[in-house]
Order: sequence, then structure tokens, then C-alpha cells
Amino acid sequence: MNGLELIKKAFALEEVERVPWVPFVGVHGGFLTGVDAETYLKSSDEIVKGISKSIEEYNPDGVPVVFDLQIEAEILGCELQWAPHNPPAVVTHPLANGVSLSDLKVPAITDGRIPVAVESTKILRKKYPDLALYGLITGPFTLALHLMGTDIFMKLFEAPDEVNEVMEFCTKVGNKMAGYLMDAGCDIIAVVDPMTSQIDPMSFETFVTPYVSNIFDTVRDAGKLSSFFVCGHAQQNIESMCNCKPDNVSIDENIPLDFVKDIALKKEISFGGNMKLTTVLLMGDEDDCRENAIENMDMAGKRGFLLAPGCDLPMDTPPANLKAVSELVHDEYKQDIARALEKKESTLEIFNMKDYGQSDKVIVDIITLDSESCAPCQYMVEAVKQVAPQFDGVVEWREHAIKKMEAVSFMSSLMVKNIPTICIDGKIAFVSQIPPKTELIAAIQKRINKKLKLKIKSKRSEILILGENKDETSKLNSKIHRAITELGKDVEIKIIADKKLMANYGVSQGSAVVAVNYKLKSEGEEPSLEVIKEWIKEL
Repeated sequence: MNGLELIKKAFALEEVERVPWVPFVGVHGGFLTGVDAETYLKSSDEIVKGISKSIEEYNPDGVPVVFDLQIEAEILGCELQWAPHNPPAVVTHPLANGVSLSDLKVPAITDGRIPVAVESTKILRKKYPDLALYGLITGPFTLALHLMGTDIFMKLFEAPDEVNEVMEFCTKVGNKMAGYLMDAGCDIIAVVDPMTSQIDPMSFETFVTPYVSNIFDTVRDAGKLSSFFVCGHAQQNIESMCNCKPDNVSIDENIPLDFVKDIALKKEISFGGNMKLTTVLLMGDEDDCRENAIENMDMAGKRGFLLAPGCDLPMDTPPANLKAVSELVHDEYKQDIARALEKKESTLEIFNMKDYGQSDKVIVDIITLDSESCAPCQYMVEAVKQVAPQFDGVVEWREHAIKKMEAVSFMSSLMVKNIPTICIDGKIAFVSQIPPKTELIAAIQKRINKKLKLKIKSKRSEILILGENKDETSKLNSKIHRAITELGKDVEIKIIADKKLMANYGVSQGSAVVAVNYKLKSEGEEPSLEVIKEWIKEL
């Protein structure tokens, strides 16, 4: 049985001889052939080369042709910011910048980068007739957010008719895009709508269900299969997603697989996911990937399940990790070995965060997959960026993209379970929901009022590390960086690696540390002599 037949059988909820394997190869295809993300996503030749290489390496049953949720938005006037290792990000929103909805036209097959996706599909269809090709379209709610910006969340309540009008337009766009890709040879149309994870079930059923259901009807009428892709903490909306009547729902690691299995099978819908994208596939080793894969396969069973990453693969995901999963899927003996092996103990470093958030500034941490590649993460970061300047230097914000192990450790240390999440001074504040501007301002202001009450504002602090050379100071530098991270302090580190300069601080032997704390004692008026004496006594 070939891959396409196996996936069709899984979609039909029939028992399969083995679990289908669908690696979501996006710009990772460019990594396999040595080109950057922008070059890759603008060239059908490069996409065909990248997908062909992934098929050769990973032996999948199905694969997406193009994983880029900005194709439609770009045509409709959204400006994009390109990056070498990720799909582009939307940085402007036409409907928020004075453009009228009546000015926007449903894209033609010749517009923008649609010809790139269509041509890639046609070539791959001819080259791999036995493989399931996924055609991905931007879900109507995510596309509406691209067009309207984060104002859409307020308008769900304040201007629902306006949102519905935009959703109707985005549905027309989705139906056209689905038609282009089906005509080119795609077997499955995946509606990728990650921003739906940011709304509650009632809003979902009002503003998403009727429109997405329309697209799934279009796909069904064309004799093709459909899938509903969502990422983030969308657990509250799984039943609503299934009620839209796709043939499949696909989720990421934020949602328990057994939870999805129970609801999906009850609704007679297949389900897919949810291998850990960063901690396992990107940063883990082959054993980590086998362990995660077999855990998912055993939990999901062989009825209605497709093994896949939680989202599109990070560009530089190690090919050896994906090969390990592929070999496991196709070899029952290797599956038995994976089950028999003891689970690896976690080597994740956990920071001591009990004193985090003691700096004079309020620290807003945003835990993301990566705001350059994850739409919910991007818009959560934007929400903080828009608010922070209003606090005039009192607030400092930081993004922690968990594509780096240090950020994973930070996330675990703060006990954050879902992405994206906003923490304020080390306390979880907003979980997988982009907060309205007023709520975010109120949460930050509440912390400022509590923290800065009766406290003299600190202007500047420094730690000086002194040694005769950089080798002598490097280990101490790492420890101090760790301490600053755990405390959330705003401290500048200066390294002085010169014996002569050390003497200026009364230090004759390295390595040494000098802590310098500058305090604002007076501003706008001249203090008395007695007050100045008290200050000097503290030195």
C-alpha cells in the first residue's frame, strides 16, 4: 500500500497496518538543498528540489508542498519581513492602515507567489503519484488578523459585523486558493488557522465555524480530503474544530494527544500530531525522537492517526532525527526496541527563580516558539511592544524563543507549559491568549504600583570582573550571567582583563569582582549638607 492509499485509509478511520508519517517540511527543504528561506519560498525549482530531497531522505507518506501562511496576505497588501531561516512575517495590516475592504480583490491564480505554489504542486504530482500532497491555505481567521491587526480581538465584541464582513472575504480567498491547489494536484487541503487558538469556544463558533465549514464543504464537493491545522493552546476549541467537519484535525504538543483522540474519534474524524518540535526534533538526538514518536504512536493507536510534527519543521532540524523517526515508523522491530529502552532522564538545566523580578524595572517575558515563524507568537510580542513604551523605561520586555535550549530552560524554570505565554516579573500572566491592550496595561501597572511603592529608583548597577586575561574571567562571567538571569536584574557586566587597570580598583590578583550600585539621591533641587553627609556614610 502506497503512502496516499495509507493516508486515505487513516482519514476514513480504518485500521492501518502502520501509522502514516507526514513530516511537515516547510523551509527545512531549503536547508536540505543549501538555500535560505526567502530564495526557497520564491522559487518553484527550489521548492521541488527541497521537497524531493525530503522525500528521498525521510520516506514520508504525505508532505506539504509549501508551508507559508503569508502568500495570501502579501497579495492583499500586507508588507512582509523576510528572514533567512523562517517564513516571512506580516508587519503591516492594510485594514488597520486606512485601506477599505472593498479595495481588496480575491487573488487570481497569476497573482503574487501563487504561481510558485501551483507550479511546484504540478511538478511534484507528476513526479510522486503515490504520495499524498498537502496544499496549505491560510485559515480565514488568521488571514483576517493579518489584514486587521490585533484590533480584531476588540472588534469581536465592539464591531462583530465588521469582523464577519472580513471573514466572508477571507473565506472567498480560501475557497479560491483551495481550488487552485486542488486543480494543480493536491490530495488534501489543510486549512492552517493558528490564530484560532487565541479565542474562546463561543467566539470560535461565531466567527470561525461557519466560514471554515464553508471551505471544507468546497473541498468535499471537489472530491478531495481536508485537514484543520492549529497550533498553540487550542484545547478548548478541539470539539468546535471537529464540528466544522474536516476529515482530519492536526495539533501540536500544547494539546494532549489522548484528549484529541477521544474527541476526534467520537466525532468520526481522524487526527494528527503532535511530535515535540523544538525540544525533541530540533534540539534532541535520535533516541529522543524515537522515544517521542513511539509514545505518540502507542497512545494514538492505528485507527485514524497520522504521526507528524506539531507544526512546520524548523529550518535546521537535524536530518538524522527525522530519519530516525522514519525508520521507526517503517520497522516494527525498531518500534519494539524503542519501547524496551528506558526513558532518558531529562538533562534540562533548571534555574533558581525564587528571587526573580527583583530589579527596579518590571520585566515582561514572552515565551514563544519564535515570533519570526509563529503567528500567535508574533502577535503576542507585538502586543507587548506596543504597550511597553507607555511606561517610559520602567518596563523591560524580553522574548524567549524556545528554539534555543537556554530559552527552554527558562520556560521550564518559570513552569510555563503552553506557548505563547506572557510572564510579568516571573509570574504567569497571559497563557496562549493575546491580551487586549487595556488588560495588558492594567496587569503591568498593577505590578509597577506594588513594586515601586516607597522605593528609590535605581539608575544603574554594574558588576566589574577583573582578571589578567579573558580566560581568567570567562568562568566567572558565565556564573554572573546565570545569576542575573535567575534574578531578572538589569545589571551591566564589564570585563577588565588588564593587570595595570586592576590596580586602579585596589585589586592585585584575579579573578576579582567589584559590585557598583548607582542610586539617584537628588533630582531638581539642591540637598542640604546634613543630607549629603548621610549619603556619604552609606558608601
